[in-house]
Amino acid sequence: MMTKSDTLQGTLLDDVALTCEELARACCVEPQWVIEHIETGILGDGSRYVETYRFTSYDLRRARRISLLERDFDAVPELAAMMVDLMEEVEQLRKQTTIS
Repeated sequence: MMTKSDTLQGTLLDDVALTCEELARACCVEPQWVIEHIETGILGDGSRYVETYRFTSYDLRRARRISLLERDFDAVPELAAMMVDLMEEVEQLRKQTTIS
Protein backbone atom coordinates (compact mmCIF):
# COMPACT_ATOMS: atom_id res chain seq x y z
CA MET A 1 0.00 0.00 0.00
CA MET A 2 1.26 3.45 -0.92
CA THR A 3 1.82 6.11 1.66
CA LYS A 4 2.00 9.86 1.11
CA SER A 5 5.80 9.70 1.12
CA ASP A 6 5.95 7.10 -1.69
CA THR A 7 6.90 8.49 -5.05
CA LEU A 8 5.97 7.00 -8.39
CA GLN A 9 8.35 7.47 -11.27
CA GLY A 10 7.61 6.81 -14.91
CA THR A 11 7.36 8.25 -18.34
CA LEU A 12 4.12 9.43 -19.86
CA LEU A 13 3.99 7.65 -23.16
CA ASP A 14 1.92 10.40 -24.80
CA ASP A 15 4.90 12.70 -24.33
CA VAL A 16 7.19 10.16 -25.99
CA ALA A 17 5.68 9.25 -29.32
CA LEU A 18 6.88 6.00 -30.87
CA THR A 19 8.30 5.53 -34.34
CA CYS A 20 7.06 2.83 -36.66
CA GLU A 21 9.96 0.55 -35.70
CA GLU A 22 9.43 1.13 -31.96
CA LEU A 23 5.72 0.38 -32.26
CA ALA A 24 6.48 -2.80 -34.21
CA ARG A 25 8.98 -3.92 -31.58
CA ALA A 26 6.52 -3.19 -28.75
CA CYS A 27 3.86 -5.29 -30.50
CA CYS A 28 6.27 -8.11 -31.50
CA VAL A 29 5.50 -7.61 -35.19
CA GLU A 30 7.53 -6.59 -38.20
CA PRO A 31 7.55 -2.91 -39.24
CA GLN A 32 5.86 -3.99 -42.48
CA TRP A 33 2.85 -5.13 -40.41
CA VAL A 34 2.56 -1.61 -38.98
CA ILE A 35 2.93 -0.01 -42.42
CA GLU A 36 0.26 -2.25 -43.95
CA HIS A 37 -2.16 -1.52 -41.11
CA ILE A 38 -1.61 2.22 -41.46
CA GLU A 39 -2.06 2.16 -45.21
CA THR A 40 -5.35 0.29 -44.86
CA GLY A 41 -6.57 2.72 -42.18
CA ILE A 42 -6.63 0.14 -39.38
CA LEU A 43 -3.98 2.02 -37.40
CA GLY A 44 -3.17 5.71 -37.27
CA ASP A 45 -4.87 8.12 -39.59
CA GLY A 46 -4.18 6.38 -42.89
CA SER A 47 -1.35 8.80 -43.55
CA ARG A 48 0.83 8.31 -46.61
CA TYR A 49 3.82 9.49 -44.60
CA VAL A 50 4.24 6.31 -42.59
CA GLU A 51 7.97 6.75 -42.07
CA THR A 52 7.49 10.06 -40.22
CA TYR A 53 4.30 9.07 -38.39
CA ARG A 54 4.51 9.04 -34.58
CA PHE A 55 2.35 6.78 -32.42
CA THR A 56 0.71 7.60 -29.11
CA SER A 57 -0.12 5.33 -26.20
CA TYR A 58 -3.59 4.93 -27.70
CA ASP A 59 -2.02 3.67 -30.95
CA LEU A 60 0.20 1.27 -29.00
CA ARG A 61 -2.71 -0.18 -27.07
CA ARG A 62 -4.79 -0.54 -30.23
CA ALA A 63 -1.95 -2.12 -32.20
CA ARG A 64 -1.21 -4.62 -29.44
CA ARG A 65 -4.84 -5.68 -29.24
CA ILE A 66 -5.13 -6.06 -33.00
CA SER A 67 -1.89 -8.03 -33.29
CA LEU A 68 -2.95 -10.38 -30.48
CA LEU A 69 -6.37 -10.99 -32.04
CA GLU A 70 -4.75 -11.69 -35.40
CA ARG A 71 -2.21 -14.05 -33.84
CA ASP A 72 -4.36 -15.85 -31.27
CA PHE A 73 -7.55 -16.20 -33.32
CA ASP A 74 -6.07 -16.09 -36.79
CA ALA A 75 -8.35 -13.11 -37.43
CA VAL A 76 -8.12 -11.08 -40.61
CA PRO A 77 -6.96 -7.50 -39.89
CA GLU A 78 -10.33 -5.90 -40.61
CA LEU A 79 -12.14 -8.27 -38.24
CA ALA A 80 -9.52 -7.75 -35.52
CA ALA A 81 -9.87 -3.96 -35.92
CA MET A 82 -13.66 -4.21 -35.66
CA MET A 83 -13.34 -6.26 -32.45
CA VAL A 84 -11.00 -3.64 -30.99
CA ASP A 85 -13.45 -0.89 -32.00
CA LEU A 86 -16.18 -2.74 -30.09
CA MET A 87 -13.92 -3.25 -27.06
CA GLU A 88 -13.12 0.48 -27.02
CA GLU A 89 -16.81 1.35 -27.30
CA VAL A 90 -17.70 -0.94 -24.39
CA GLU A 91 -14.94 0.67 -22.29
CA GLN A 92 -16.26 4.13 -23.14
CA LEU A 93 -19.82 3.14 -22.22
CA ARG A 94 -18.62 1.67 -18.93
CA LYS A 95 -16.82 4.91 -18.10
CA GLN A 96 -19.97 6.88 -18.84
CA THR A 97 -22.11 4.69 -16.61
CA THR A 98 -19.67 4.90 -13.70
CA ILE A 99 -19.49 8.71 -13.96
CA SER A 100 -23.28 9.14 -13.96
